[in-house]
Amino acid sequence: MLMAQGRPAKLHYLANGFRVLVPGDHVVCARSGVPIAIEDLRYWSVGRQEPYSTAALATEAEQRA
Repeated sequence: MLMAQGRPAKLHYLANGFRVLVPGDHVVCARSGVPIAIEDLRYWSVGRQEPYSTAALATEAEQRA
């Protein structure tokens, strides 16, 4: 699939992956605001539909929810 260079993607987060709704090359971490390359995305919340750049930020978000 061709990804739009320099544009954020819109994803639907699933338990074991995600579905691309709008093509892009990155998403933005919901906690830190840093861009995450799609190929580096490892952490997200299915319930909140949010991506996270690190496991620590994902854990922090879960604890606050």
